[in-house]
Amino acid sequence: MMRSLYTASSGMYAQQLNIDTLSHNMANVNTVGFKKQRLEFQDLLYQTIRRPAADEDRNEPVGLLVGLGVKPAAINTIFNTGNLQATENPLDVAINGTAFFGVKVAGNDELLYTRDGAFKIDANGQLVTADGNLLEGAGTFDEGAYDIQIASDGKISYMIPGQETPEEAGQLKLFKFINPAGLQKIGKNLYRATPNSGEAEEWQPDSDNSVSLEAGYLEMSNVQIVEEMVNLITAQRAYEINSKVIISSDEMLQTAANLRR
Repeated sequence: MMRSLYTASSGMYAQQLNIDTLSHNMANVNTVGFKKQRLEFQDLLYQTIRRPAADEDRNEPVGLLVGLGVKPAAINTIFNTGNLQATENPLDVAINGTAFFGVKVAGNDELLYTRDGAFKIDANGQLVTADGNLLEGAGTFDEGAYDIQIASDGKISYMIPGQETPEEAGQLKLFKFINPAGLQKIGKNLYRATPNSGEAEEWQPDSDNSVSLEAGYLEMSNVQIVEEMVNLITAQRAYEINSKVIISSDEMLQTAANLRR
């Protein structure tokens, strides 16, 4: 059989996975805190037909090697900060920089992490995510709390009726990783630490000014829809070209099979 059949089929499979990744990005273009993904490729094994040589009998500086296709190598997550959108809601908080909120999820002994800062207050006066998960470092609000403020270093304060000085409700804790791309995505805007991401390091606002919190803002997805559309067209054309290679290889085999007619 012709190598080109298998080579082109590997290209079609790789581009199919590429389109799957692009469609996931575009489906989450309005997901708060979503980080786009990028598929990376590697070429496959090369078959050596003739090795290069440089000796007394043969001087061939270039050999004859045929590549056998492509394979998906990794799906990398791009963690650049998305656009910050003003909401005028004091419970909406955006992270400016590469860090994560710590989240306590029922049934998990370990902390999970998120970039989604669309917070709510539950019936117990606790600051929670949209799924009701508690935030690490946040305290409890007294009944009647108003004028809630979340400072750039994560400190939470509020006012209660009949009192002139603000009350404190803890300080949001942020966590950083040496390799955020190594975090495991588990859905619902949550990440889990892995050996590849490294251990979580708590953000120290007094000494680390590379991260800050912006209350009244939400970090939108970092997906650029025009860029994704261009990548989608490129992937679609690459898939089409590989399919035409298979058709051409099939026609060549048909010609060879009909030589005796």
